[in-house]
Amino acid sequence: MTKLFPSPPPTGVPLLAARPANAVRSFLALRKSANKLFLSEPGPSASELQELLTIAVRVPDHRKMAPWRFITFQGEARAQFGKELAHIAGRKPGVEDRDILEAAGLPLRAPTVVAVVSSPVDDGKTPVWEQELSAGALCYNLLLAANACGWGGVWLSEWIMFSPEVDALLGLKETERLAGFIYIGTATAHPQERIRPDLPGLVTAWPAKPAG
Repeated sequence: MTKLFPSPPPTGVPLLAARPANAVRSFLALRKSANKLFLSEPGPSASELQELLTIAVRVPDHRKMAPWRFITFQGEARAQFGKELAHIAGRKPGVEDRDILEAAGLPLRAPTVVAVVSSPVDDGKTPVWEQELSAGALCYNLLLAANACGWGGVWLSEWIMFSPEVDALLGLKETERLAGFIYIGTATAHPQERIRPDLPGLVTAWPAKPAG
């Protein structure tokens, strides 16, 4: 089997602090999420997904807490999850048939879906907020890893990320919450560049210069 990524060195081996790479700079400058409506087969195999997840966890993690975990959906499990989502959606006040059908189809938009669970540990030393930020970094790193291997991906939330019933369905603990659903597959349409934030309006140097 051809590996997607090189194996990491043994623990304790020194790593380069900087790795200048023109290809990586170009990759990051042009990064764009895929359109959720245009993801199709093929997606990563089970073994390829494991490689992607192995790369995804190489994120900042204060005190090595590993405050996150994954729930993966591939094959028939996506349709099964969709049926459960439809049942949950059907219990909402004022729900319409189209809402139920839409809920059933959410996991079927890509051949691979990964739910990233933020699972912080309140040890009295490591801020929970830092651990939650680490889960967000993991979501982004998973997108980058998938994209670098030729798959399109998109990080979505939608109502299923904020539903207590979905949390219970997925077996989340009281201290856990979903950081996002990552959809991975083959993009059938190229996403268009969008308007980007006005950077000068978002950056200030400290100390601020006095007005006038």
